[in-house]
Amino acid sequence: MPHNVSVSDETSDETPVCSAKGCRADAVWVLAWNNPKIHTPERRKTWLACEEHREHLSQFLGVRGFLKDVVTLAEWRSAGSAADR
Repeated sequence: MPHNVSVSDETSDETPVCSAKGCRADAVWVLAWNNPKIHTPERRKTWLACEEHREHLSQFLGVRGFLKDVVTLAEWRSAGSAADR
């Protein structure tokens, strides 16, 4: 099972790594999700994914009805910067 990593938890200039268990590859994708049984509708948790694990992690969340959005890490960061203005 992947570990949950928040993109905002990254406090260094290092590239975040994939959330797939045991994977240390650079993250390229952000999978935004929530569990409607325990999270408010607007809440978004995030998993990070490398190219190799994006589809697998997306399917894992998708079959449970949790997956809300998949965007590149660059897009996610850009959207976060725009929201901070």
